[in-house]
Amino acid sequence: MSSRNAVLAKALRLPPEERADVAKRLIASLDGPEDEDVEAAWLAEVERRLQDVDRGTASAEPWDVVRERLAARLRTNRK
Repeated sequence: MSSRNAVLAKALRLPPEERADVAKRLIASLDGPEDEDVEAAWLAEVERRLQDVDRGTASAEPWDVVRERLAARLRTNRK
């Protein structure tokens, strides 16, 4: 058995919470180096959007409308 298969076999015997943690760490290890400017950019974008809401210049839709549109898109993509 290859070492990869041995590691996988051991991981699959872990409790679900521990398997999830292993999976999360493996996926994170595939990411490139962290871009330190990303968090600041996201915070600036959130602030900009909040200002748009406060000024009344943002267009918003009720969650149930958005949810139904997304559900319809998912149904279409599954076909």
